[in-house]
Amino acid sequence: MSYVFPTVVGELKRHFRDRVWSVSVPRRLKELHYRLTKLLEDLTATLGRSPTISELAKAAGVEEEEVVEALEVGRAYSSRSLTSSQDLDDGLEPELVELLDDEERGYEAAENRQLLAAGLRTLDEREHRIVHLRFVDGLTQSQIAAEIGISQMHVSRLIRRMLEKLSAEIDE
Repeated sequence: MSYVFPTVVGELKRHFRDRVWSVSVPRRLKELHYRLTKLLEDLTATLGRSPTISELAKAAGVEEEEVVEALEVGRAYSSRSLTSSQDLDDGLEPELVELLDDEERGYEAAENRQLLAAGLRTLDEREHRIVHLRFVDGLTQSQIAAEIGISQMHVSRLIRRMLEKLSAEIDE
């Protein structure tokens, strides 16, 4: 009966070591991570401060690179919610889902540029120039009128007509 308890505990530890990690990590790194966690507690108590990487490596009998790798691997033990924020010294870190949203906005912007390029191909040379002057250079309708040699009212009508043409092309 005395062998049952250690056997069950061993099986439970093995299960958690091999199955609970969010990311698949080599067994040797998992075991080193667990050993370093224990060593970290012991050395912190003994030294009265957090041990250095070289002190941990010496105590564990491994190279410093392995210590760094095993400590980094510990982050794979638990996953982080996409909607959780972390407190930073200068405020809250954005939620991961917000970062994904930023990336999707980048895709949306690229898609919009492609649609706009298709619509701009339907404009003639003068219309291209007016669109560039208005929306790229930021000139007013009066400034565009003076540049091209037409009335401000005519520029307004041309811009409205071009926007309708672009809209129709994009909607197709």
